[in-house]
Amino acid sequence: MPDEVVMLITFCLIAAVLVTGALVYGWVHTTKLKIRHGYPLQSMWGQPLRPSTTAEAEERVSLLTQENAQLKAQVGSMRERLETVERIVTDGGYRLTHEIERLRDGSEKVQ
Repeated sequence: MPDEVVMLITFCLIAAVLVTGALVYGWVHTTKLKIRHGYPLQSMWGQPLRPSTTAEAEERVSLLTQENAQLKAQVGSMRERLETVERIVTDGGYRLTHEIERLRDGSEKVQ
């Protein structure tokens, strides 16, 4: 066999191995990402594979739900505080000065 034919066969085999390796790596990486982010996996026939739920997973969901409720309450509190700050900042200088003077005099309560 001439050297060119051997080199061509060798090149084709190396190319086939590299392409196959890249495809396998892509499949493994995609599956790993699906698992990490909770996407359903698929069987060979395209049917979704559902992982079995464990007590640990259910407890984690419960803890995350509680944390979510706490964070929503904090956001609501911050929203109220921000509205108060916005009202103070956008309040006219004259009105604010007038109310401060009334507080100093003690003649009326500010509404």
